Amino acid sequence: MPALAHAAPPTILCHYTYGGEAHEIPVAPSASPYAEPARQIGSFFKFRTVWMLAPEAEAGFHVYVYGDDPDGPILVQQGSFPARNANQSRYGFTGLQRVYEPRRDGELQYWCEQGDSTP
Repeated sequence: MPALAHAAPPTILCHYTYGGEAHEIPVAPSASPYAEPARQIGSFFKFRTVWMLAPEAEAGFHVYVYGDDPDGPILVQQGSFPARNANQSRYGFTGLQRVYEPRRDGELQYWCEQGDSTP
C-alpha cells in the first residue's frame, strides 16, 4: 500500500531591514504561542513571530517587536494577521511595517509573505 502524502503547511518568510542591512527569517508553525523565542535585531530590537495553525480560535500570524531596555524588554509594536490571504500585496500579507526606536534614531522595517508549500 503506498504511503499517503501529507501536505506540508505553506511557508512564511519575513523580510526586514535595519541599519542598512536586509535579512530574511523563515517562520515555521508554532506548537505553542509561548515556545517561540525572540530574535535579536541590531542592538535594540527583538523580533518574535508566532504562527498558529490550530486551535482555530488562536490561528493566525502574530508579530511582537520589543525594545531592549535596562529594566527588561518593552513591547513597542504588536500585530496580528490572517496568514491565509491569497491577495497579498507587494509587501505580503502584513504590508510594510515600520517600527522606530524610542530613544535612538533607528528604524526597523519588516513585512511577511506566505510562500508555496514545501514538498
